[in-house]
Amino acid sequence: MDVHLRELRYFVAVAEELNVTRAAERLFVSQPALSKQLGVLERLLGFRVFERVPAGVVLTRQGAALLPVARELLERWNAGVEQARAAAPTGTLVIGLQTAVGRGLQQEAMRRFRAAMPGWEVSLRLVGWDDPSGGLADGSSDVAFIWLPVPAGLRTYVLATERRGVAMPADHPLAELAEIPFEALRREPFIALPPAAGPLRDFWLGLDARRDEPVIGVTASTPEEVFEAVTSGLGVVLVAEGNAALYKRPGMTYRPVIGLPPGELAIAWREGDTSPQVLAFIDALRQATTKV
Repeated sequence: MDVHLRELRYFVAVAEELNVTRAAERLFVSQPALSKQLGVLERLLGFRVFERVPAGVVLTRQGAALLPVARELLERWNAGVEQARAAAPTGTLVIGLQTAVGRGLQQEAMRRFRAAMPGWEVSLRLVGWDDPSGGLADGSSDVAFIWLPVPAGLRTYVLATERRGVAMPADHPLAELAEIPFEALRREPFIALPPAAGPLRDFWLGLDARRDEPVIGVTASTPEEVFEAVTSGLGVVLVAEGNAALYKRPGMTYRPVIGLPPGELAIAWREGDTSPQVLAFIDALRQATTKV
């Protein structure tokens, strides 16, 4: 039986909230995705851990017996990860990335970080959009470049605020416009992030400016999948202005969109994390942002 740490975290969150909707908000995942993972966990275990009641859910007898074990496993794993990192002969700061950063920020911040923390290495880790925390939730990243909104339990420092535009096939009829009203995109099929991306998926579908449900052309988990889908004519996608230059592709064009609030690129770290390497990198980014 292979139960993943994510499923245990989901189980503990629902057990503490006794409400799937509140637990989904706390975990920053969609309610259907959370319910699906709970179903996976129960199939792996061979017994039910929750019973539904009018106010939400309650633990079964088996679930109540499992809860302290799950909590202990998660605590021991987190402690073990910290011990393993502390045992490293040379320190390594792991930076989670979901998209290219660019904007002259990353390289300048790393230069300043290495000057402040001599002997420390930097490791870049690509994280799929199914983890909106950029690897911070499961401890696989120390800091992460991510777009707001972010899950609860994280602190952020905004690095760039940029208008949203649309990437589309170069021969798309709307590409003739210099700027495109968002209303003109309502009927277009959109490339969507995975449902597990939660509010981040909603933001890049423009739900904050819609009166109706978007048409989903295809779901993609990485930038390469997204832009391959666009150039293949499967749909359009909202992108930040600064990312338009980073992801140029033959057969694809970018146009600014009118009627959308801007996006915010941030560096994120776990709330309460005061480790010197994390604080040094955040400070390096603050200085790099001020310089830019």
